[in-house]
Amino acid sequence: MADMGLAPNVLNYTSLINGLCKKGSIKQGFELLEEMVRKGWKPNVYTHTALIDGLCKKGWSDKAFRLFLKLVRSENYKPNVLTYTAMISGYCRENKMNRAEMLFGRMQEQGLIPNTNTYTTLIDGHCKGGNFERAYELMGIMTDAGFSPNICTYNALIDGLCKRGRFEEACKMLKKCFRSGLEADLFTYSILINEQCKRASVEQALALLSRMIKLAVQPDIHTYTIMISALYKGLPPCEVTQLTLAYEYCKKNESANALLILERLENKLWIRTVNTLVRKLCSEKKVGMAALFFHKLTDKETRVDRVTLAAFMTACYESNKYALLSDLTKRIREGNAATPNLVDAST
Repeated sequence: MADMGLAPNVLNYTSLINGLCKKGSIKQGFELLEEMVRKGWKPNVYTHTALIDGLCKKGWSDKAFRLFLKLVRSENYKPNVLTYTAMISGYCRENKMNRAEMLFGRMQEQGLIPNTNTYTTLIDGHCKGGNFERAYELMGIMTDAGFSPNICTYNALIDGLCKRGRFEEACKMLKKCFRSGLEADLFTYSILINEQCKRASVEQALALLSRMIKLAVQPDIHTYTIMISALYKGLPPCEVTQLTLAYEYCKKNESANALLILERLENKLWIRTVNTLVRKLCSEKKVGMAALFFHKLTDKETRVDRVTLAAFMTACYESNKYALLSDLTKRIREGNAATPNLVDAST
């Protein structure tokens, strides 16, 4: 901004500090604070709250509390609901629940009203510590105060219950969540998929993954990692993960979901992965499914892989699926795809 002849103001500095803190660049955030003060701008409660939140997320709640106390003693700015919530969150992260509860009480003494985020933060802390009695109590208090639990509140309870082996109770909480009109998000599905994988219910986990994809809830790398850890141990790369999940869907005759999994790969990787998938399906004599993916392959790739074609031809001959081979051959020729001699490929 300075290069453009524009002088940053308090709002600009606060936004930049907040962005740095969210990235975990706390040192740069404080350096910007010093620059702000040098240029005659006074940081406000939001500036300090951004820094407090950043410190807490780093696990430095003691440093954050010293900055919090500066606000408490300030004549100009006092901690607001966001500040208290950030500080409570920091204590919850470090399992310092007595301090978190102390601040929760103090903010109300100061006339500040905890919001849904404040309650959820405290509920999450108690759930992680296994104190579900207090978590349920807080849920009742927030409802009585006119704040409806959101999906993050339910996720905190469901996650905590699952981690403590109280799966049936977690399922009841999930039903209560749905009855209140809320929909599961990525984190909800990840919790449930993880729990089903831990219980060796891989079919249930795959069903949940199918459901979330159908409902346009995009799985992330964490979700896929959970699945691959349950299906096969020690296979790290993204390509192997996608291939394995796609194959599991193929085994269940869910080709649409398999394609959805694979479409996230870039083109070159997609072609290589689908070639491998076709060969795998051929080796398992799933010739119909292999033909479907081979057709998709010829739509994207003008050159047909010799090894994949040989595997497909062999599988067709051994399964008496000559019509599938005929259809594919015709498709390749009509599409002018470059292919090795069919007789040579089968030898």
